[in-house]
Amino acid sequence: MALLEGKVAVITGAGGALGRAYSLLLASEGASIVVNDYSMEAAQKTVDEILGAGGKAVAVACDVGGVEGGDKILKAALDAYGAVHILVNNAGMLRDKAFHNMDESVWDAVLQVHLKGAYAVTKPIFSWMRANKQGGVIVNTTSTAALFGNFGQANYGAAKGGIWTFTKSLAVEGAKSGIRLWSIAPAAVSGLTGVVGMDEQTQADLKPEYVAPALLYMVSSLSGDKTGKCLFVGGQKIMELKLEAGEGIRGVGVSAQQIAENEARIFRDAPELTFADLS
Repeated sequence: MALLEGKVAVITGAGGALGRAYSLLLASEGASIVVNDYSMEAAQKTVDEILGAGGKAVAVACDVGGVEGGDKILKAALDAYGAVHILVNNAGMLRDKAFHNMDESVWDAVLQVHLKGAYAVTKPIFSWMRANKQGGVIVNTTSTAALFGNFGQANYGAAKGGIWTFTKSLAVEGAKSGIRLWSIAPAAVSGLTGVVGMDEQTQADLKPEYVAPALLYMVSSLSGDKTGKCLFVGGQKIMELKLEAGEGIRGVGVSAQQIAENEARIFRDAPELTFADLS
């Protein structure tokens, strides 16, 4: 039996690259797909591919950066299939600029699509899952730019960092209702990332199709009851990303001098990961 037989999956930003790869794989495993994209043409193209392969899918075009978009997506899912079991918040955009040159509009645009978009789409679907007591799985897209930083991406990193902690918090709230939460930090060639500076082998290693199986693992029974976790997926590596504390020191009224003397216990001595370490 297919892993997602009878399930309904909503995937945002599904008109190309990762969203398309996710949609095609989940559909091949029996899920009915609600394909969202800002462009109806792009969304319908993915739908047509799914239908052509014998799957089930409908398209819904809207801006995910507002609550009306989230409501529209939920309505489309319920009208077509009567339920939502899986949500993948994949929609995104980039407006890279060094922070000293980043004006408010560039900051706001990225936060609107990524962080506000995660809220706007998740809110109605999470609420529906909770009210209908069927459980569910929600996967939010974060980034190594959030966890390790990246030049020119203060806006993007802030948005993706917010998504990471949003996922952690919602995992706690969703546990009582059987709603599992994941975040995924994908590394793949897409319209967002482009291929500048990538050799042919790197481009071949970073195909969106190589990320999709990890997404399938997350939203299927294969991952059991795991929740609140983050996976890096890309290139030739899949691994959990998480925050870890150093050994630390105890004491009331610790002085600055004492902190300096105990740096080896306060700070983790392992070198911080870089993107090169992940690939």
